[in-house]
Amino acid sequence: MQSFVNILTVYKNTAERNFHQLSPIYRDKNNLEKAIENLIREHLNSGSVQGKKILIKPNWVKHSSFPEDEFCLRTHDNFTLAVLETFLKMRPAHIVIGDSPIQLTDWNKMLSSTFYSDIISLSARYNVPVSVIDFRRRKYSMKENSPLTEIRPLSEYVIFDLGKASMLEPITSQGRTKFRVTNYDPDRMQKAHAPGVHKYCIAKEFFDADIVISLPKIKTHQKTGITGALKNLVGINGDKDFLPHHRIGGTKRGGDCYPGGSYLRYWSELALDEANRRQGRRSFWYWQKLSSILWRLSMPGPEHRIDAGWYGNDTTWRMVIDLNRIAEYGRADGTLAQDKQRQIYSLCDGIIAGQGDGPLQPEPLPLGIISFSDDSALNDRAMALLMGFDPRKLPLLKNSNPTGGSDTITFNGKKIHLSDLNAYALKALPPKGWINYIDNGR
Repeated sequence: MQSFVNILTVYKNTAERNFHQLSPIYRDKNNLEKAIENLIREHLNSGSVQGKKILIKPNWVKHSSFPEDEFCLRTHDNFTLAVLETFLKMRPAHIVIGDSPIQLTDWNKMLSSTFYSDIISLSARYNVPVSVIDFRRRKYSMKENSPLTEIRPLSEYVIFDLGKASMLEPITSQGRTKFRVTNYDPDRMQKAHAPGVHKYCIAKEFFDADIVISLPKIKTHQKTGITGALKNLVGINGDKDFLPHHRIGGTKRGGDCYPGGSYLRYWSELALDEANRRQGRRSFWYWQKLSSILWRLSMPGPEHRIDAGWYGNDTTWRMVIDLNRIAEYGRADGTLAQDKQRQIYSLCDGIIAGQGDGPLQPEPLPLGIISFSDDSALNDRAMALLMGFDPRKLPLLKNSNPTGGSDTITFNGKKIHLSDLNAYALKALPPKGWINYIDNGR
């Protein structure tokens, strides 16, 4: 069966494509449900869903820091609830809603009591069990500098070792690897990723599902340019110590954290390593402060980010492709099959998208669309074009489907070519490390 991308606009004319006109759409759950039903009915209905176990995977990256985060940081709560009720009507056996936000996330600040009450009410109304699960193994509070706290034991996860077949293998150094995740202990990363060893830690609930419904929030992303259907599946991994985001050092030192080979920036990274090794101890603050001072003294430009948020990041996109492969082909015993093991659909919340310093500090982008697809790579190419970005300059998109694939999608019920989306594009603000690099020069 040919893959598909269905895009529906939720505005009548260009004048309505602004935050004040689009944000109230989230409050109208009846119309939201109708829009979602119109998008999916050809592919998912009572006949294909009844009696099945469903996993709904939103983008719950972290709790809000600013009022607008409700709209542009995460999958909107009412979007998630509208999707939930749409599938409850189809009488599945059970629904799990889960994600793995960053360790610093306060789960109770992110998900309100009202949200939980609505889920309990919907579950009772349709007599279908619904579980909400934090997929994280551990959490940490930098504000309190608390030790890592275990939320779930390792026995609740399936460990996949892709070995030499991992996309990370070609950039894995001998000896101690250079892989890092900002604000995480580098020594723990060494256990999961080394020459010939590339492990990921996947929540068991993922393998219990017959159908996976991913709910990405369309946003810019410091490390991959954009985050959409492909990047959203990273949240099935429950421990960030298994997720390389970059390699320490500048490009002249064999790393990809920033261009060049500045000594000050490298010393700053080493100081941050020492801080991360000391989480929960008083000396943490000394090393973190030293790292910050050294970084400022290096006089960084927009492409110089200690978290490797720039277009030269050659690590994160590889990790994302690894996880998408596990999501499609992974079995519950930690091995990969030759055939796809489950159907994964992406239902994207792009009504108010995110631009600028995403994924953690985005600004609202009134994109005004909802998309539904069974092809994550094709979906994200469409999203990039709608944000005014060139998909060919995004390594994640360029390498997720190197053979090219289809260029035909459905837009408001009509078959069009991907390039036709240029007429509907907004000029989104790229992340700082991608400015003047991914703009679509149409």
